[in-house]
Amino acid sequence: MTTYTITPSQTQDETIARFEISPALEIIQASKFNNIDEAKDAPLVQQMFYLPFVKSVVLKKEALEIERFSILEWKDVLEDVSLEIETYLNKGGTIINQVEPLKKVPITIYAESTPNPGVMKFVANKKLVDQIFEFKNIDETTNAPLAQKLFHFPFVKEVFMDTNYISITKFEVAEWDQIVLEIREFLRTFLEEGNEVIVPQKVEVIAETATSVESEPLDEISQQIVGIIEDYIKPAVAADGGNILFDSYNSDDKSVKVVLQGACSGCPSSTFTLKNGIENMLKEMLPGKISTVNAING
Repeated sequence: MTTYTITPSQTQDETIARFEISPALEIIQASKFNNIDEAKDAPLVQQMFYLPFVKSVVLKKEALEIERFSILEWKDVLEDVSLEIETYLNKGGTIINQVEPLKKVPITIYAESTPNPGVMKFVANKKLVDQIFEFKNIDETTNAPLAQKLFHFPFVKEVFMDTNYISITKFEVAEWDQIVLEIREFLRTFLEEGNEVIVPQKVEVIAETATSVESEPLDEISQQIVGIIEDYIKPAVAADGGNILFDSYNSDDKSVKVVLQGACSGCPSSTFTLKNGIENMLKEMLPGKISTVNAING
Protein backbone atom coordinates (compact mmCIF):
# COMPACT_ATOMS: atom_id res chain seq x y z
CA MET A 1 0.00 0.00 0.00
CA THR A 2 1.28 3.44 -0.94
CA THR A 3 2.32 5.77 1.89
CA TYR A 4 1.62 9.40 1.12
CA THR A 5 3.36 12.49 2.48
CA ILE A 6 1.70 15.92 2.37
CA THR A 7 3.67 19.17 2.34
CA PRO A 8 1.54 22.29 2.90
CA SER A 9 2.37 25.83 1.81
CA GLN A 10 0.64 29.13 1.14
CA THR A 11 0.65 30.64 -2.34
CA GLN A 12 0.99 34.25 -3.44
CA ASP A 13 -2.79 34.41 -3.23
CA GLU A 14 -3.34 34.41 0.54
CA THR A 15 -6.73 32.72 0.14
CA ILE A 16 -5.21 29.64 -1.53
CA ALA A 17 -3.10 26.94 0.11
CA ARG A 18 -1.23 24.22 -1.73
CA PHE A 19 -0.85 20.70 -0.36
CA GLU A 20 1.83 18.84 -2.31
CA ILE A 21 1.31 15.08 -2.46
CA SER A 22 4.16 12.59 -2.70
CA PRO A 23 4.05 10.27 -4.54
CA ALA A 24 1.77 11.84 -7.14
CA LEU A 25 -1.82 10.67 -7.41
CA GLU A 26 -2.82 8.36 -10.24
CA ILE A 27 -5.44 10.54 -11.88
CA ILE A 28 -5.84 11.43 -15.54
CA GLN A 29 -6.18 15.19 -15.41
CA ALA A 30 -6.45 18.19 -13.12
CA SER A 31 -9.98 19.30 -12.18
CA LYS A 32 -11.48 22.21 -10.26
CA PHE A 33 -14.52 21.80 -7.97
CA ASN A 34 -16.55 24.75 -6.71
CA ASN A 35 -18.86 22.87 -4.34
CA ILE A 36 -19.53 19.44 -2.86
CA ASP A 37 -22.07 18.53 -5.55
CA GLU A 38 -19.49 18.97 -8.29
CA ALA A 39 -17.21 16.64 -6.31
CA LYS A 40 -19.67 13.71 -6.17
CA ASP A 41 -17.23 11.54 -8.14
CA ALA A 42 -14.16 12.76 -6.22
CA PRO A 43 -14.40 11.50 -2.61
CA LEU A 44 -11.08 13.07 -1.60
CA VAL A 45 -12.34 16.48 -2.70
CA GLN A 46 -15.72 15.88 -1.05
CA GLN A 47 -13.87 15.30 2.21
CA MET A 48 -12.39 18.78 1.90
CA PHE A 49 -15.79 20.41 1.40
CA TYR A 50 -16.92 19.07 4.79
CA LEU A 51 -14.60 21.74 6.19
CA PRO A 52 -16.75 24.89 6.54
CA PHE A 53 -14.08 27.29 5.30
CA VAL A 54 -13.39 25.55 1.97
CA LYS A 55 -14.57 27.55 -1.06
CA SER A 56 -13.08 25.60 -3.98
CA VAL A 57 -10.63 22.75 -4.59
CA VAL A 58 -8.30 22.02 -7.51
CA LEU A 59 -7.27 18.37 -7.67
CA LYS A 60 -3.97 17.71 -9.46
CA LYS A 61 -1.69 14.72 -9.70
CA GLU A 62 0.89 16.29 -7.45
CA ALA A 63 -1.18 18.57 -5.23
CA LEU A 64 -4.47 19.80 -3.84
CA GLU A 65 -4.96 23.55 -4.10
CA ILE A 66 -7.67 24.76 -1.73
CA GLU A 67 -9.27 28.20 -1.72
CA ARG A 68 -10.76 29.35 1.59
CA PHE A 69 -13.55 31.68 2.60
CA SER A 70 -12.48 34.67 4.71
CA ILE A 71 -13.81 33.28 8.01
CA LEU A 72 -10.28 32.30 9.06
CA GLU A 73 -6.60 32.43 8.06
CA TRP A 74 -4.66 29.52 6.58
CA LYS A 75 -2.02 29.78 9.28
CA ASP A 76 -4.64 28.64 11.79
CA VAL A 77 -5.59 25.43 9.98
CA LEU A 78 -2.81 24.64 7.47
CA GLU A 79 -1.24 21.80 9.44
CA ASP A 80 -4.63 20.33 10.45
CA VAL A 81 -5.83 20.17 6.85
CA SER A 82 -2.50 18.69 5.77
CA LEU A 83 -2.84 15.95 8.39
CA GLU A 84 -6.44 15.25 7.36
CA ILE A 85 -5.45 14.77 3.71
CA GLU A 86 -2.50 12.56 4.67
CA THR A 87 -4.61 10.44 7.00
CA TYR A 88 -7.38 10.03 4.41
CA LEU A 89 -4.97 8.89 1.70
CA ASN A 90 -2.95 6.58 3.94
CA LYS A 91 -6.13 4.85 5.12
CA GLY A 92 -6.82 3.95 1.50
CA GLY A 93 -9.49 6.60 0.90
CA THR A 94 -10.82 6.82 -2.64
CA ILE A 95 -9.37 9.70 -4.63
CA ILE A 96 -11.72 9.73 -7.59
CA ASN A 97 -14.39 7.39 -8.97
CA GLN A 98 -13.44 6.68 -12.55
CA VAL A 99 -16.30 4.74 -14.04
CA GLU A 100 -14.96 5.90 -17.35
CA PRO A 101 -11.88 7.96 -18.17
CA LEU A 102 -12.25 11.65 -17.55
CA LYS A 103 -12.39 13.68 -20.72
CA LYS A 104 -9.25 15.57 -21.51
CA VAL A 105 -9.45 19.33 -21.82
CA PRO A 106 -9.13 20.02 -25.56
CA ILE A 107 -5.88 21.86 -26.18
CA THR A 108 -4.86 23.54 -29.40
CA ILE A 109 -1.28 24.58 -30.09
CA TYR A 110 -0.25 26.45 -33.19
CA ALA A 111 3.22 27.53 -34.25
CA GLU A 112 3.88 31.09 -35.33
CA SER A 113 7.06 32.41 -36.94
CA THR A 114 8.80 35.39 -35.35
CA PRO A 115 11.13 38.01 -36.82
CA ASN A 116 13.95 35.99 -35.24
CA PRO A 117 14.63 32.92 -37.44
CA GLY A 118 16.05 31.07 -34.43
CA VAL A 119 12.85 31.44 -32.42
CA MET A 120 9.39 29.94 -32.90
CA LYS A 121 6.31 31.02 -30.95
CA PHE A 122 3.90 28.28 -29.80
CA VAL A 123 0.47 29.66 -28.90
CA ALA A 124 -2.08 27.76 -26.77
CA ASN A 125 -5.84 28.21 -26.53
CA LYS A 126 -5.56 28.51 -22.74
CA LYS A 127 -3.69 30.57 -20.20
CA LEU A 128 -0.32 29.04 -19.35
CA VAL A 129 1.27 31.43 -16.84
CA ASP A 130 0.31 34.55 -14.90
CA GLN A 131 3.61 36.33 -15.41
CA ILE A 132 6.68 36.23 -17.62
CA PHE A 133 9.36 33.56 -17.17
CA GLU A 134 12.63 33.12 -19.04
CA PHE A 135 14.92 30.09 -18.84
CA LYS A 136 18.40 30.14 -20.33
CA ASN A 137 19.30 26.56 -19.40
CA ILE A 138 17.92 23.48 -17.68
CA ASP A 139 19.53 24.41 -14.35
CA GLU A 140 17.03 27.26 -14.02
CA THR A 141 13.99 24.98 -14.45
CA THR A 142 13.96 23.08 -11.15
CA ASN A 143 10.40 24.22 -10.41
CA ALA A 144 9.23 24.71 -13.99
CA PRO A 145 8.23 21.21 -15.17
CA LEU A 146 7.27 22.16 -18.73
CA ALA A 147 10.45 24.13 -19.40
CA GLN A 148 12.53 21.34 -17.86
CA LYS A 149 11.06 18.76 -20.23
CA LEU A 150 11.54 21.07 -23.21
CA PHE A 151 15.28 21.26 -22.45
CA HIS A 152 15.41 17.48 -22.80
CA PHE A 153 15.04 18.05 -26.54
CA PRO A 154 18.63 18.41 -27.82
CA PHE A 155 17.71 21.29 -30.12
CA VAL A 156 16.14 23.54 -27.45
CA LYS A 157 18.46 26.37 -26.42
CA GLU A 158 16.19 28.75 -24.43
CA VAL A 159 12.55 28.90 -23.29
CA PHE A 160 10.47 32.06 -22.79
CA MET A 161 6.91 31.98 -21.41
CA ASP A 162 4.20 34.62 -21.44
CA THR A 163 0.45 34.49 -20.82
CA ASN A 164 -0.66 31.98 -23.47
CA TYR A 165 2.46 31.27 -25.49
CA ILE A 166 5.95 29.84 -25.32
CA SER A 167 8.83 31.13 -27.43
CA ILE A 168 11.52 28.54 -28.02
CA THR A 169 15.02 29.37 -29.19
CA LYS A 170 16.71 26.48 -31.00
CA PHE A 171 20.28 25.50 -31.65
CA GLU A 172 21.38 25.48 -35.28
CA VAL A 173 21.61 21.67 -35.34
CA ALA A 174 17.99 21.46 -36.49
CA GLU A 175 15.63 23.33 -38.81
CA TRP A 176 12.14 24.34 -37.70
CA ASP A 177 10.41 22.32 -40.40
CA GLN A 178 12.05 19.20 -38.92
CA ILE A 179 11.05 19.76 -35.29
CA VAL A 180 8.01 22.04 -35.08
CA LEU A 181 5.43 19.23 -35.24
CA GLU A 182 7.25 17.28 -32.54
CA ILE A 183 7.22 20.28 -30.18
CA ARG A 184 3.57 21.07 -30.91
CA GLU A 185 2.51 17.51 -30.13
CA PHE A 186 4.59 17.42 -26.95
CA LEU A 187 3.09 20.70 -25.69
CA ARG A 188 -0.46 19.61 -26.53
CA THR A 189 -0.09 16.28 -24.72
CA PHE A 190 1.62 17.83 -21.69
CA LEU A 191 -1.16 20.38 -21.23
CA GLU A 192 -4.04 17.98 -21.96
CA GLU A 193 -2.80 15.68 -19.20
CA GLY A 194 -3.19 18.52 -16.71
CA ASN A 195 0.52 18.79 -15.87
CA GLU A 196 1.77 21.94 -14.16
CA VAL A 197 3.62 24.52 -16.21
CA ILE A 198 5.06 26.34 -13.17
CA VAL A 199 5.14 25.24 -9.53
CA PRO A 200 3.64 28.25 -7.66
CA GLN A 201 5.93 30.45 -5.57
CA LYS A 202 9.03 28.45 -6.42
CA VAL A 203 10.27 30.11 -9.59
CA GLU A 204 11.75 33.59 -9.68
CA VAL A 205 9.42 35.84 -11.65
CA ILE A 206 10.83 38.23 -14.21
CA ALA A 207 10.58 41.70 -12.71
CA GLU A 208 8.65 44.52 -14.33
CA THR A 209 11.97 46.27 -14.95
CA ALA A 210 15.49 44.92 -15.04
CA THR A 211 16.47 47.34 -12.30
CA SER A 212 17.38 45.83 -8.93
CA VAL A 213 14.70 46.17 -6.27
CA GLU A 214 17.41 47.56 -4.01
CA SER A 215 18.26 50.44 -6.38
CA GLU A 216 17.13 54.02 -5.98
CA PRO A 217 13.53 54.86 -6.96
CA LEU A 218 13.09 55.77 -10.62
CA ASP A 219 13.24 59.45 -11.52
CA GLU A 220 10.34 61.11 -13.31
CA ILE A 221 11.65 60.58 -16.84
CA SER A 222 12.48 56.93 -16.13
CA GLN A 223 8.94 56.43 -14.85
CA GLN A 224 7.58 57.98 -18.05
CA ILE A 225 9.78 55.69 -20.15
CA VAL A 226 8.53 52.63 -18.24
CA GLY A 227 4.93 53.77 -18.81
CA ILE A 228 5.47 54.16 -22.56
CA ILE A 229 7.14 50.76 -22.78
CA GLU A 230 4.29 49.10 -20.86
CA ASP A 231 1.45 50.78 -22.75
CA TYR A 232 2.74 51.10 -26.30
CA ILE A 233 5.78 48.91 -26.91
CA LYS A 234 5.29 45.70 -24.92
CA PRO A 235 2.06 44.63 -26.69
CA ALA A 236 3.73 44.85 -30.11
CA VAL A 237 6.84 43.05 -28.90
CA ALA A 238 4.73 40.30 -27.28
CA ALA A 239 2.97 39.73 -30.59
CA ASP A 240 6.36 38.75 -31.99
CA GLY A 241 7.02 36.33 -29.12
CA GLY A 242 9.28 38.53 -27.04
CA ASN A 243 9.45 41.02 -24.20
CA ILE A 244 11.16 44.30 -23.41
CA LEU A 245 12.23 45.58 -19.97
CA PHE A 246 13.44 49.01 -18.93
CA ASP A 247 16.99 48.87 -17.57
CA SER A 248 18.20 52.44 -17.04
CA TYR A 249 18.13 56.07 -18.16
CA ASN A 250 21.22 58.31 -18.19
CA SER A 251 20.18 61.94 -17.84
CA ASP A 252 23.67 63.18 -18.81
CA ASP A 253 23.67 61.79 -22.35
CA LYS A 254 19.92 61.11 -22.47
CA SER A 255 20.47 57.46 -23.34
CA VAL A 256 18.12 54.60 -22.50
CA LYS A 257 19.02 50.96 -21.95
CA VAL A 258 16.44 48.20 -22.39
CA VAL A 259 16.59 44.43 -22.07
CA LEU A 260 15.23 42.28 -24.90
CA GLN A 261 13.91 38.80 -24.10
CA GLY A 262 12.37 35.85 -25.88
CA ALA A 263 12.24 36.14 -29.66
CA CYS A 264 13.65 39.68 -29.48
CA SER A 265 16.89 38.57 -27.83
CA GLY A 266 19.55 38.18 -30.50
CA CYS A 267 17.06 38.83 -33.30
CA PRO A 268 18.79 40.10 -36.50
CA SER A 269 16.04 42.69 -36.98
CA SER A 270 16.06 43.89 -33.37
CA THR A 271 18.49 46.72 -34.14
CA PHE A 272 16.18 48.06 -36.84
CA THR A 273 13.17 47.74 -34.54
CA LEU A 274 15.07 49.42 -31.72
CA LYS A 275 16.16 52.42 -33.76
CA ASN A 276 13.20 52.89 -36.07
CA GLY A 277 10.49 51.87 -33.65
CA ILE A 278 11.27 52.14 -29.96
CA GLU A 279 13.78 54.98 -30.17
CA ASN A 280 11.61 57.08 -32.48
CA MET A 281 8.55 56.56 -30.29
CA LEU A 282 10.37 57.60 -27.12
CA LYS A 283 11.84 60.66 -28.85
CA GLU A 284 8.42 61.66 -30.14
CA MET A 285 6.64 61.14 -26.81
CA LEU A 286 9.43 62.62 -24.69
CA PRO A 287 10.79 65.44 -26.90
CA GLY A 288 14.27 66.61 -25.98
CA LYS A 289 14.65 63.90 -23.33
CA ILE A 290 15.93 60.95 -25.41
CA SER A 291 19.02 60.80 -27.60
CA THR A 292 19.49 57.08 -28.15
CA VAL A 293 18.18 53.66 -27.07
CA ASN A 294 20.53 50.71 -26.60
CA ALA A 295 19.57 47.09 -26.03
CA ILE A 296 20.94 44.33 -23.85
CA ASN A 297 20.00 40.81 -24.85
CA GLY A 298 18.34 39.03 -21.92
